Amino acid sequence: MTRAGPKTLEPSAAPVGHHAADAILRPPKTFPTAATMTQLPRRLAARRTLRVLSMLAAALPLALAAGPAAAQGVLKIGVEGAYPPFSEIGTDGKLKGFDIDIAWALCERMKRSCELVQAEFDAMIPSLRAKKFDAIIASMSITPERRKNVDFSDRYYQTPARFIAKDGSVVDISPEGLKGKKIGVQRTTIHDRFATATFKGATIVRYAKQDEVYLDLKAGRVDVAIQDLVAGDVGFIKTPAGKGFKFVGPLYSDPTFFGDGAGVAVRKGDEALRRAFNDAIAALRADGGYKKIQDKYFDFDIYGETKKK
Repeated sequence: MTRAGPKTLEPSAAPVGHHAADAILRPPKTFPTAATMTQLPRRLAARRTLRVLSMLAAALPLALAAGPAAAQGVLKIGVEGAYPPFSEIGTDGKLKGFDIDIAWALCERMKRSCELVQAEFDAMIPSLRAKKFDAIIASMSITPERRKNVDFSDRYYQTPARFIAKDGSVVDISPEGLKGKKIGVQRTTIHDRFATATFKGATIVRYAKQDEVYLDLKAGRVDVAIQDLVAGDVGFIKTPAGKGFKFVGPLYSDPTFFGDGAGVAVRKGDEALRRAFNDAIAALRADGGYKKIQDKYFDFDIYGETKKK
C-alpha cells in the first residue's frame, strides 16, 4: 500500500459570494497608533502579574492545609551523644537516651519534622548561633551566664550535682580538703564553672566528653570527678565501668551555678520557637508522655519539684 499524498484545495472549494469577498478585501476599521503600541508591553506585563497572583491565591489554601510543619521545614536540633543515660550512641550506631526521646516527643507534639545533629557540648552554643541547628536538647542547664547568649524554654528536668571518688578513698569534699587534688570535669559545663570557682586550690582537669572524665578517674589521673547526680549514677556507678567507685560529699544545686534545670536552648530572640517548645513540654507532661519516657530510664521523678506560683 502506498502512502497518500497531501490533499489540494480545488478551485470550486474556494469561498464564494460577496461576504467572503468582503472578509478578504475589507480593510480593518482602525490601525494601531504609536501610543497603543507603546502601552502594549505594559498591558501584557500587567496581565502576567494578575495571572501569577491568581495562581498564588489558589495555592495558598493548599499550603495552609498542609500545616505549619510543612511551611516551616525541618527543625534541626543539636544533641551530644556522649552523656549517658541522657544521650549516647547505641550498639546499632543510633542515638538514644532520655534527651533523645524527649527531643522526638517534643517534635511530635509541635507537629514538626526534625533532624538530630550530633555535636560536642562545648561547640553547641556557637553552632546554634551560627545557625548550624535551630535548638539544643542536651541536658543544658538554664543559667544566667548562658542566657546572655541564648534563650531557653521552660525546664524539662532538674537534678543536683555530686562528686565521685574511688571506693575506700578518704576524701574531704571541701575547698581545703581538695587543695592539691585533681578534679575531672566536662569542659564548659556548669560543673566546670562550679569547680573552678569553688575549689581554687585544686587543679581542674577538663575533658570534651563526660566518658573521658570517667576513663581518667578509673586510671587514677584525676582524684575525683563532679557531674550530674543521675548521669554519674546511671551512666557510671551502676555500670561495669563504675565498679569500685562511689558518691562522696554533699549534693550541689546552687542556682548561681546550676541554674533552674535543663531547658531547650534557642537563638536569642526566637520567641516563636521558644513558646512552641514551652507548649510542647506542657503537653508532654499533661498527656502522660513525659512519665512514659522518664520510667524508661529512671525509677524516680527527674522533673524535680514544681515551683509554686
